[in-house]
Amino acid sequence: MCDLCIKPFHLGGIDKRERESTKKVNMERNSFSIVTTLVLTTIYLLACSAIISAASSNPADFVRRSCKTTRYPDVCYKSLVSYAPSVKHSPHQLAYTALTVSIDRVRSVSSFVAHLSARPKPNSFFETDRSTEGSAIQDCTDNLKDSVDQLRQSIKEMGHLGRAKASRYAWHLNNVETWVSGALTDETTCLESLSQSAGPKVKTAIRQKVVEAAQVTSNALALVNQLGTH
Repeated sequence: MCDLCIKPFHLGGIDKRERESTKKVNMERNSFSIVTTLVLTTIYLLACSAIISAASSNPADFVRRSCKTTRYPDVCYKSLVSYAPSVKHSPHQLAYTALTVSIDRVRSVSSFVAHLSARPKPNSFFETDRSTEGSAIQDCTDNLKDSVDQLRQSIKEMGHLGRAKASRYAWHLNNVETWVSGALTDETTCLESLSQSAGPKVKTAIRQKVVEAAQVTSNALALVNQLGTH
């Protein structure tokens, strides 16, 4: 046979190698696509989680959620939301702050009523018996002073609470609850005295301020009670 004859050129081996190479490239591309998708999905989920976490960790939201356990949640939130940055997520700090807000409010009302009681008033101011209304105002003043004293004691007792698992935690918490409950009773007694013995003008001048103070104290008591559940 002639040495110069060209031997047939078989393409079968090349086609097989090309197919295998192409298959390998496609598999690598698919693997890369899957990995990329997983990475992007993970990043997305982490971002969502971070957003949700940031929203749920907002101190103002903590105050709002906590205030929902009180009898006057709107009053609670409005009176405490400005303290959210210092309260953060501490139930103890929130209850303590609520007590300080309460004592400030009651002290202010007490001063107002005492000033009203001491200021000379024309007979027209009293629409029932002058001495009876005067006594009602004085009784209210005394009740509010007692309320301030009891709130002061409760704030002092809060400083002894310590950790929730401390041996005397429940005892100190019970003391705080007793003091705050007593303060609220004093405020309620003031309102009852006005309702029974004071005329419309006296009630208008005093009652709403006392009611607002009592609502704040009621909310503080509810937040203190919540400490027993943590």
